Amino acid sequence: MRYAYGVAAAVLLGGTAFSIAAGPVGAQVAQNSPSTMAPRPGAPMSFADLAARLQPAVVNISTKQRVAVQNQADPLQEFFRRFGVQPDDQGGSSGGSGGGSGSRTRETGSLGSGFIISPDGYVVTNNHLIQGANGTGTVDTVTVITTDRREFPARIVGRDQASDLALLKIQGTFPFVNWGDSTRSRVGDWVVAIGNPYGLGGTVTAGIISALHRGITGSGAYDRYIQTDAAINMGNSGGPMFDLNGNVIGINSALISPNGASVGIGLAIPAELAKPVIDSLRRGQAPQRGYLGIGLQPLDENIASSLGVAKDRGEIVRSLVPNGAASRAGLQQGDVIVGVGGRSVTPDETVSYLIANSQVGSRVPIDIVRGGRRQTVTAVVAQRPSEDEVTKQAGGPGNDSGTDDSTTTPPATTPRTLGLSLQPVTPVIARTLNLPAGARGVVIVAVDPNSDASDKGIQRGDVILSVQQQPVTTPAQVAAAVDAARRAGRTSVLMLIKRGSSPEAFVGIDIRPR
Repeated sequence: MRYAYGVAAAVLLGGTAFSIAAGPVGAQVAQNSPSTMAPRPGAPMSFADLAARLQPAVVNISTKQRVAVQNQADPLQEFFRRFGVQPDDQGGSSGGSGGGSGSRTRETGSLGSGFIISPDGYVVTNNHLIQGANGTGTVDTVTVITTDRREFPARIVGRDQASDLALLKIQGTFPFVNWGDSTRSRVGDWVVAIGNPYGLGGTVTAGIISALHRGITGSGAYDRYIQTDAAINMGNSGGPMFDLNGNVIGINSALISPNGASVGIGLAIPAELAKPVIDSLRRGQAPQRGYLGIGLQPLDENIASSLGVAKDRGEIVRSLVPNGAASRAGLQQGDVIVGVGGRSVTPDETVSYLIANSQVGSRVPIDIVRGGRRQTVTAVVAQRPSEDEVTKQAGGPGNDSGTDDSTTTPPATTPRTLGLSLQPVTPVIARTLNLPAGARGVVIVAVDPNSDASDKGIQRGDVILSVQQQPVTTPAQVAAAVDAARRAGRTSVLMLIKRGSSPEAFVGIDIRPR
């Protein structure tokens, strides 16, 4: 089970689902007035019948893999070796019990959940359950255990790392369950989760949908979960989330917890995202998802203020893949994408989500704000490449700090701007900071620890490439851009920052007096 550490507080409305009775035109009544709170017929008194019907189609997943481990050095053997004695001469090979420096292996494994989606034994689960221990490849063996304790060796039909989904196949005839329509789910609906928490076997929990379209990473086409207060624990990964009709509306995959145990914040991949991926894997095809070839950032308060646009109503283009779909469409670094295919870009519907769910090869209008003016460009949606290729396009890890303390940087010769001491980038500085050849900009040689720039994570050695989307090569240009923003009534300025060989990133810096 993947989980994110966090501390959250929730205020839950008690009661069951309700319908709102229409009153006289213009009349207003409290949302929880007795006349509007009639319970929906059929609210469950028990989940027993539903659980008995669904449990046979829910399975436990057990995996095994042998991984290499390095032998620990034996202090006694090292002592003898100093005097020319080899205590392992009678112990056989270096990998045996006599010691030596060779490597050995140990068996590791995982326990999780899954569910059968066809009578001939196709099983859905999470990719992270069957992925290799080092993050590549797959485990050695996968065993599916049914509720009547029968064990079946499983074949991995396909897996998709981006969505964290996998499809297995076992031989035989089995009870199965159908997909439901997660797009019709509403906050407050009852849900039932069945899985294998902590290896205990078939366990049923119930709760409500606490939130929809919940993001936990802030990016990606699949960062869009159903949140529930039904108990989800380690081992529930890959198990189904059912609605009251017994249809699968989600795949339990993660939890948010300060200690790794359930605190009432479980997360499931919606069926609307999972089913197309599983259908592709079942056909033996790679999942088709759209791709533009751009790096994006959300519009936080300072970035939005610096551009004069609404917060959380769009995403800013941080970088573009050369000759990618976005580049060919005419998108530029610094553009704010506010709409895709006629749908507004919001935290619930990100650019990544909207493009990933667009037909590959289709022409999609993209609404942008550039230089304060709204316009539309049209992009031809490309096929998303492999995750390794996407990572390579995004750039390597590089030098995180962007500094080299072994080299003395000449002191700044200009006054500080926003708590930053600056000087132009020279060829010597560019080589020192591991910048691309021909890099231009203004290097930060000191940061006031009490400044907003420091609060935003700006560091000595970072390079300012532009301010308010205007390239800068001297400290004077930076100061002039900040002064112009103040005169225009801005409360922050937008800086494009480069750190070593890492991709550029936009940062909004507060310019109000502190």
